[in-house]
Amino acid sequence: MISADNLSPGQLAALLAFHADAGVEWLMEEDPVDRFAEFEAMKAARSDSRQQADSRHQASASQPAARSEAPAATRQPASPAGGQAREPRAPAPAVNAPAVAIPDAQAVKEAQFAAESARSLAELRSAMEGFVGCNLRNSARNLVFAEGDPSNGIMIVGPMPYADDDRDGQPFSGRLGDMLNRMLAGIGLSRESVLLSNVVPWRPPGNRVPTVREADICRPFIERQVALAEPKHLLLLGNFTARFFFGGSDTIHQLRGEWRDLQMGGHTVQTLATLHPQDLVTAPINKRFAWQDMLAFKARING
Repeated sequence: MISADNLSPGQLAALLAFHADAGVEWLMEEDPVDRFAEFEAMKAARSDSRQQADSRHQASASQPAARSEAPAATRQPASPAGGQAREPRAPAPAVNAPAVAIPDAQAVKEAQFAAESARSLAELRSAMEGFVGCNLRNSARNLVFAEGDPSNGIMIVGPMPYADDDRDGQPFSGRLGDMLNRMLAGIGLSRESVLLSNVVPWRPPGNRVPTVREADICRPFIERQVALAEPKHLLLLGNFTARFFFGGSDTIHQLRGEWRDLQMGGHTVQTLATLHPQDLVTAPINKRFAWQDMLAFKARING
């Protein structure tokens, strides 16, 4: 374990950034804590509280007449002569219940309401910044929202922010962003001339693939981005993104290179899937497939 006692503020910040990029979400405490024992104790306390409440309810239900026939003197003791009446005892303070996560179905509904209420990309970004229904925002540094120029009718969507994106708060930053820039330059485009976004706007810890629940919660936001931007051509990058929009369980190699029409926001978007820049960095042999797809994309947008 690394001790932070002798670290300078700059070294400590660098260490925390390293752990965040590695997907660390929790810090260890000085002394070990048995969370299982805490949970069992909490359940036992709740069970005792329910039993006591049931016992009091049964007792009060079995003696209704005795309470109703009791004289007022027994219910409200008289105050001593020349003294003040005894104040009623204040109720015991309520015990704070542990925080409860928003159920997935409710989170989806809240995301749908927030997305549909936005009338522009700027309003949608504000709505997403205030949305707390997705647990990914708790570990991410930044919301990574759409960036670029939607006026040319071209939108490119990836799966999720990576470490560089999360750090900079911009889609497709760092090495993967450089690879995408080269892919676009090969067909006469630049990142400034298209709209870049991701299915999930918050980086999952350790760059893991978003879960089905996380994708469902974020779906209204990306679909609203597409609806507000109204692109004529949509380019999907990577396996997760293609499955998200097309459905099914086929791989990107089965889904790539084939144009499909997606109905989104009341209009039809011509959509093509290809490999993600990460696929090209990991396996350079994939560049030839991506190049074929980019040429097909160029032919369609210039046709």
